[in-house]
Order: sequence, then C-alpha cells, then structure tokens
Amino acid sequence: MTSLKDNTRSRDARVKPVTDLATRFSRELQGEVLFDHASRGRYSTDASIYQVMPVGVVIPRDQRDLTLALDIARDARVPVLARGAGTSQCGQTVGEAVVIDNSHWLNQIVEFDAEARTVVVEPGIVLDHLNAWLKPHGLWYPVDVSTSAQCTLGGMAGNNSCGSRSIRYGNMVHNVLGMEALLADGSEGRFGFVEELPASGRVRELAESVKAIATGVASEIREHFPKVLRRVGGYNLDIFDCQNPKPYDPDGRVNLAHLLVGSEGTLAVSRRIKLRLSPLPDHKVLGVVNFPTFYQAMDVTQHIVTLDPTAVELVDRTMIELSLENPSFRPVIERALIGKPEAILLVEFAGVDRDAQLASLARLNELLADLGLPGCVVDMPEPVEQKALWDVRKAGLNIMMSMKGDGKPVSFIEDCAVPLEHLAEYTDKLTEVFHRHGTEGTWYAHASVGTLHVRPILDMRRDGAKKMREIAEQASALVREYKGAYSGEHGDGLCRGEWVAWQFGSTVNGAFKEVKRLFDPENLFNPGKIVDTPKMDDEDYFRFPASYRRIPLTPVFDWSAWDVERAPLTGEQSAPGTGGDATHGLAMAVEMCNNNGHCRKFDAGTMCPSYRITRDEQHLTRGRANTLRMVLSGQLGDEGLASDEVKEALDLCVSCKGCRRDCPTGIDMAKFKIEARTARAKVKGLTLRDRLVGEMPRYAPWASRISGLLGAAERLPFVSRRVKQALGLAEQRDFPRFHGNFLAEDQGRSMQASREVLLFVDTFNNYMESENARAAKRVLEKAGYGVHLNVKPGERPLCCGRTYLSSGQFDKARAEAKRSLDHLLPFVERGVPIVGLEPSCLLSMRDEFLQYGFGDAARRLADSALLFEEFLVKAHDAGELALEFKPVDYSRAMLHGHCHQKAFDALRPIERVLAWIPRLEVETIASSCCGMAGSFGYEAEHYEASMRMAELSLLPAIRQADDDTVLVAGGTSCRHQIHDGSGREAVHVARLLEKSLV
Repeated sequence: MTSLKDNTRSRDARVKPVTDLATRFSRELQGEVLFDHASRGRYSTDASIYQVMPVGVVIPRDQRDLTLALDIARDARVPVLARGAGTSQCGQTVGEAVVIDNSHWLNQIVEFDAEARTVVVEPGIVLDHLNAWLKPHGLWYPVDVSTSAQCTLGGMAGNNSCGSRSIRYGNMVHNVLGMEALLADGSEGRFGFVEELPASGRVRELAESVKAIATGVASEIREHFPKVLRRVGGYNLDIFDCQNPKPYDPDGRVNLAHLLVGSEGTLAVSRRIKLRLSPLPDHKVLGVVNFPTFYQAMDVTQHIVTLDPTAVELVDRTMIELSLENPSFRPVIERALIGKPEAILLVEFAGVDRDAQLASLARLNELLADLGLPGCVVDMPEPVEQKALWDVRKAGLNIMMSMKGDGKPVSFIEDCAVPLEHLAEYTDKLTEVFHRHGTEGTWYAHASVGTLHVRPILDMRRDGAKKMREIAEQASALVREYKGAYSGEHGDGLCRGEWVAWQFGSTVNGAFKEVKRLFDPENLFNPGKIVDTPKMDDEDYFRFPASYRRIPLTPVFDWSAWDVERAPLTGEQSAPGTGGDATHGLAMAVEMCNNNGHCRKFDAGTMCPSYRITRDEQHLTRGRANTLRMVLSGQLGDEGLASDEVKEALDLCVSCKGCRRDCPTGIDMAKFKIEARTARAKVKGLTLRDRLVGEMPRYAPWASRISGLLGAAERLPFVSRRVKQALGLAEQRDFPRFHGNFLAEDQGRSMQASREVLLFVDTFNNYMESENARAAKRVLEKAGYGVHLNVKPGERPLCCGRTYLSSGQFDKARAEAKRSLDHLLPFVERGVPIVGLEPSCLLSMRDEFLQYGFGDAARRLADSALLFEEFLVKAHDAGELALEFKPVDYSRAMLHGHCHQKAFDALRPIERVLAWIPRLEVETIASSCCGMAGSFGYEAEHYEASMRMAELSLLPAIRQADDDTVLVAGGTSCRHQIHDGSGREAVHVARLLEKSLV
C-alpha cells in the first residue's frame, strides 16, 4: 500500500461499478443517496481507529425506503451496513458496503403502553430523545450509555450496549422484548418469545435451526461463555441454555430477539424494537470517594457494591487532570475532589425514599472509614450538582481524547470485564504490561461490574500497531487467567472480531459461522464482523496507517501549539506558517476530532446549530472535521483547503464557536473556516459581497454620513431589490442602518479619575448602535472610572479585524489586529483594562490574536481584555464598584447569549449584573445560535437556514414574552435577528444598566 488514497482506490476497484446502483437508488427512493467521494469519506469512520470507504450512503425517508434499499442492494449483490449515530468504538459501523443511515428519518415512537411499561421505537431514535418523551410518564429506558445524547436505539441493540447503571438494570439484551427486522431474503421477521412465534414461517424455521445449533454445542457454551454480566462478544447462543445463571429474561423465557441483540447488524436489519421500560427513581444521591492510590479504588469496589448502589463509576487521575483543563468541567470536578486523589469513584444510590438513599450515603461514609479511609467522601445529595458531575463522567471518552499530539488513548482492550474480586490485581498487572511497552493507560468507567475502559496511549502512525498487538495478547492472557470477558461492552467489530474464536473456542466459533450462514447465506449484512473478521492490526483498515501523510501547506494562523512534539516550550510563538511546526499543527488540530459524535446533540449548548436544522453529517462538526482531515491528507484531491468539498462542508458553519467549548476535544471549526476561506480567496478571488463585508470598518464613516440617502433607497423596493440581488443579499433583510459616529463625537470628553479603563468601541456599536457605547461610558464614569477610547484625533478608529477574517481577507485582519495591539499595549502595561461591548470583537483579542504570531504581547492583551459586564463583575468582586441601581419599567428580563460569550464562559457575568437591578426577574433562554452570525443571515443563499436556526428555540421563546419583559442580547447580530424574526427590540445590557442607575 503506497498511500491511504491509493488504498481507497484499490478498494473501489474491487466493488462492481456503482454508477448504475446509485442511479437506481436515486430513482426509486425518496430519501437521500450520497455516492460522491466526500460523502462516502464522512461515513468511512466511526469512533474507532478504523477507516473503510463505503460503496455509498443511503438515508431512507421511511420504512418503505428502507425495504427498497435492501431489495436493490440484494439484487446488485452489494453488502449493506445499517448505521445510527456512528459512535461505535470498535469499527462495527464502517465497511465496504452501502451504509444505510437510519438516524435522520427513522426515529419515531411507534407504540407506547404505560401500564405494561413498554415502548416500540424505530431504530434511529436517540436515547435521550426517547427518555425525554417518556419522562412525563414517570418512565425511562435505563441502559444509560455515556453517548446517550447522540446514540440511537438501533445502534445500541446491534452493539448490546450497557451503561453506567447496568449493575441495577442490566444490559441492552436484558431490556429488549422484541424486534421487527428485515432478513437477507427480503422477508420481514417478528422476533420475540419463542413460545409466541407462529407455528410456521421463516422466523420459526430460524428459531428451530438456531436451537439445534446451540444444543449441539451446549457443553462448549457452558464452558467458554464468560460468567460475568458484561459479556457482549459473539452471538448470544446461550439464550437456549436453561441452566444459564444469568438469564436474559427475568422469567427465564427464550426470546429470539436476544439473538439479534449484539449481532452488529450481521444477521438482520431492525425496523422496530420493543423495549422494556423502568420507573424513574424519585430520588438520587451521590457519594464521590477520593482515593490516594488507584489500587485502593479498585480493591474497595467489591465492598462498595454490597451497599446496593445503582452505579459505581471510576474517574482516574488522567481524566481528572484533563477535566481541570476544560473550562466547562473545571468547577464541576473541583467540587468533587479532596486534595489530589489518584482516582475517584462516583457511587450513586437511587430509589423511591429519599431518606433511605441518604441513609445509604451515610453507610458509604461508614464503610470507607471502617476500611481505613475516613473523610474521603464528598456527599452530593442535590440533583443539580449530581447531574453536572455525571455529565463530566459521560464525557469521559472525549476528555481522554483531548490529549494533543499524535499519541492518543487507543481503544482495543478497553472494555475487558473481570470478576470484581480480581479487579485490583488485574488493573495492576495490566499497568505493568503498559509500562513494559513504554506507555501509560487511561482508566475510567464501570467499576461496579468490573468493566474498566482502559486505553494505552499509542501513536498509530509509528509503532502503535505493533505495540497494540503485543499488549492485546498479554491482556488477553490476563483476562483468561481471571475468567473474564475480552469484549465487555463495546462489541467486536474490526477491533475484537479476531478474538471471538479465542474467547469462545473453535467449536462455538464454528457454531457462530453456522448461524451467520443460516441468516445471511450470501454474506451481505455487515460482512467481516463477528465471523470471518480481519486482523485487528490490518493497516488496510486504519484511519492513520503508517503510510498516512499530510499534504504540505502554509496555514495563516500559528498552529504550533497543537504540535506538542515540535512546539517551543518557552519564548514567543513563531510567526504564522513557521516555527513549532504550524503546518503540522493545523492537521493535528483537525485530527483532534475522535468521531465520537458529541456534536450530534439537540438538548443543550450551542453546538452544532447547522446540524440541528439539517441532521446532515456534512453539516456536523464531526463531518466537517472528517472532510478537512481527508483534504489535509490528500484523500480528496490536491486543491487542499481551497477545494469545493471544503467549501460545501463549511457552507452552513456560522462560526459560532460552540464546538470550541461544547466539544470536549476543543475542535474550533470557526478557526478552521478562516483558514479555508483565506485559502479559497487566494485561489478563487473575492466576490463583491466579500469585499463589502470585509471593508465595513472603512466605509462605515461614509455610510453614516449619508444614512438618510441609504434609508430612502431602502424605501424604494425596486431599487433595494436590484441592489440586494446584485450583491447576493437576502431581499427579506433591511440594509444595516448606519447613524452617528460615537468615537468622533465623544473624543476628549472623558472625565479625569484615578482609576482608568479603555472602552474599545467596535464598528457596530460606533456607527450602528452608538447608544450602547454612550450607555457603557456613562456607567463606567458613574462608577468612578476615567474612560479612554480606542481612537486618536485624526486617525481611523481601531478595529479587531473580525469582518476581514469572516470574508477571507486574513492579511488585512492581521494588520488591523497589529494596529490595535500596538495602540493598546501601553495601556495594558500600565494596568488599564481593555473593555469591549461586542463579544465577537473583544473576544478575538483572547482568541485569534493569540495565533497571529504576536508573541507575549498578545497574551498580555488577552489577559487584560474584558467584556463590559465581565469588567463590572470583576470590579464588584474586588470591592471597587460603587454603583446603585433602581427598578426599571420591566419586571422580567429574557437574556439571549451571544455564541462567543458562551464559548468563553462569559454569559454568567451578564446574568449577575442583571441581578443587580431591583425587582427584575432574569431568565436565560436555552438557545443555540440565533442564526444571523454576522453576515451569514444576510446572504441570500443562507437566509432560510438562518431563520430555521432562530426558530429552534430563540424566537419561540421570545414570542411568549409579554410587554412587561425586556429582551437583552449581547451581540449586534443577535439583536438584529430578534428584530427581524419577532418584531421585538432587544437591548445591550449597558443600556439597561444605564436606565437603572441611581
């Protein structure tokens, strides 16, 4: 294999020409058919270390589409691979097949019986969405995997997923009652309890044949099937074993659907799944046990489970340290720590009686004291802090993958399960194995059931594959010694498929092959999984094989910080494109995406607004990162970042920076988009609209002087329509309104005071909403500050360069930033805070300025740059703010946060300063991006997407606000979108504070 790209082409050559196949899919299906190289590439990976280019992708619109897709593929003798969220960690959801993505449309609740506690769902429904629907009924589906915000029930069934609370509720297989599935011959089968199956028909035939196979190897099954709860490898042939000590059904009945659970889509494709539900516990309490050594945490677990907890979850020192580096997780994890523990265990008790749960928490404290660890438990009896800590634990995988550099924690032995009495000894010996191979392991997850997610840190581009094989062989010996399961939660896939025969023996493995042939004689359902699998270290399947190469390019930002092996340890950052190595660092920053799909969420946070409205992998942070990775490694041609594939993938990215904060690995798609737009502008040039956006700070003074003429033109529909059409602007939007020039009008009017600030008035608040700048200046002066402004007489006002960045004019943006830095640095050096009003402008000083190559000067500016409300809170907490406020004409304020405020954890200061206004109730709208996003919402081709983003949650919330509610929004774009979408006016917090001043 000469390169990954060449390898991909050789695979394509082995598949029959697909043009006719794609044409037939497109002609007969209502859903999407994606056979282009970029789309296939986005579906070539999951959360594993593997990459396999699929034949194509089909997104069925309904059940008819799903059936037709299988029929067409069978006629063409092309394999199929059903897929949900693509979060599999062992490579189950990649393969040389037509990928059928059920997550977009096949996500409905079909039947619900509250009394019987059952629900029937389509395979594409997300676990958290199902549980949100069930919550008003007091029920939930308790297989609570860490990817619950994105994983689908079909994927969970295919994988036999488990979850943090399996010690109480069991695995997926224990909570599935039936399944409707499509079989390889095109028939539909209803799988359920054997005694309830029809007396004849295909499913009855399968049941009898599988029973005969299982009976023939019954003694081997009893000998080789691990006697632990967490065993998800192979096929569940032990459903027919009446002597099974841990039956899958509480009544011991045989359910043929349990054979499909964990089969990874190799036997059938699910259409509907019937689930057993559980009552929601009324009360939960949490005890966080801090341990001075990792060994003690593992050894004590067997004693803790005797208290009947619902969960006992491990967080090791590595995960603690990485969590402390994440601004979102830091305050949460700090609350859980006593000193510097080497490991913590999250011990949860849940049930109907709160007093009983509190008593269990007290017994936990007593038990630890009896075991010689008094005072090591942090009690968390309240739901809010419990949820916050569980969110950190659920992000464990992503936190672990946030390590910079080529060495990453690699999943291949991560869910081996051993009996609890051996857990401490097993982890101790496995750590010795890691050390013998010159690496460390990261540990977290399900201590309660002896399944710890351990990932040794390996560089798969170098000697990682060799070490992976050696470590796997030594780990398997330990698993056998302790009579454990090699595959304890995440399935077999490409990673552990070859170990199925090792775990179950040749006789049972032969039985597995018989079952596969019985269900799928032509091997068209997800071939190469569970039986007849490739080697785990076959480089043909690696996402990063030894032959992986990055194409040469010169980025505009300095990315050397991401290249931990080459980055300078001290001194100034290198200039863009040089030094550390910035070129190498850009690719490594892109490769931080681990494909776990945390961005496929809808319930909270900002990320990812474009995916929320499209549900399209192309418009997802993960999909974009995969596109960029393939481009930077030459897998999508040689145009690099200027390519059409990159432009299309980034088309709906609104640069909200939600991923910068919400993505645990810190993917910053907004910054990647700047690189891509700059690269494309150099090759394709700039449009008139690009220049209009970028040059706004320069023509704004002129526009403000002729605002009356521009307003008159706006009132002439024929004129405004023609102009907007010529510029590619949305006809539904009014032109931005320029009026006044605050900086010109207010020069030299600052009061003298012993304390100083510099008010950085951006283009928007200077020429479009100058009343915000006036209000901010008045509040600051009332607080006793002398206010400097970002302009000198006769000079053009300082500018952050944001408009140039967004339009692909990087050099001009950097020049503007340098001009601002040179002017502001003397103020910074004498301790004057730099205070701004517009989040995207001010926060660029704490973000992009640091990657321009300005060295330590940029860092000093970043440390001094504060948003208006951040400065007030800081002054207040230091006892330096002497302001009094009176009630305003409103009893309630609804706050919408600018995306960049959320990304930098700068929304809470607005909430705090609003709370200073007497008798004002403050509500923060749980919204993603407003959709305007600078010029995005003005662009004709993006207007509809812009409004759909606003309609997700922002505009519906605002329409419910009464006239006694004031709307507060931090960003110029946000306020304009609110006006355009609701007809209501939103104000900057400075104006409300000014109105409230005594």
